[in-house]
Amino acid sequence: MRFPVEIAQAVRAAMPKGMPLGARITGSDWSEGGLTPDDAVAFAKALKAVGLDFVCISSGGISADTRPTLVANTNVEFAEKVKREVGIATRTVGLIATPKQAETIIAEGKADMVALARAMLDDPHWGWHAAQKLGAEVPRPKQYQRAAPKVWAGASYRD
Repeated sequence: MRFPVEIAQAVRAAMPKGMPLGARITGSDWSEGGLTPDDAVAFAKALKAVGLDFVCISSGGISADTRPTLVANTNVEFAEKVKREVGIATRTVGLIATPKQAETIIAEGKADMVALARAMLDDPHWGWHAAQKLGAEVPRPKQYQRAAPKVWAGASYRD
């Protein structure tokens, strides 16, 4: 892990002091002899020591024949372990699709941030829809204000 730690150190030195810096790391390779959650903890400690502010925990994808069991919150347990053992902010990914699912991960302290990929590809307005489901409202740019639930009755027509 020497090379990525050296890169992180160089980037941190080049960035403004108040700007947060993070890295995406693997929580598990899901393969015999591959990286494990304990390796993620060791790597996150090294990254924190050189000034990183957060790590994003993903996993797998290192070879076509090695795939994790795809279940909701695939990487949450890895993020929770890193957060608890390293004391660094964590972000997690992995089959997180619903607002309540993401909110629960944060509310239970299992991670500090949730990142979405396919859920946002499926619904580019996921953030607005999530806020509505959770009883909040997110400011919209001027060109989208006419479609806000308080203004447009059609916003509530969801099959």
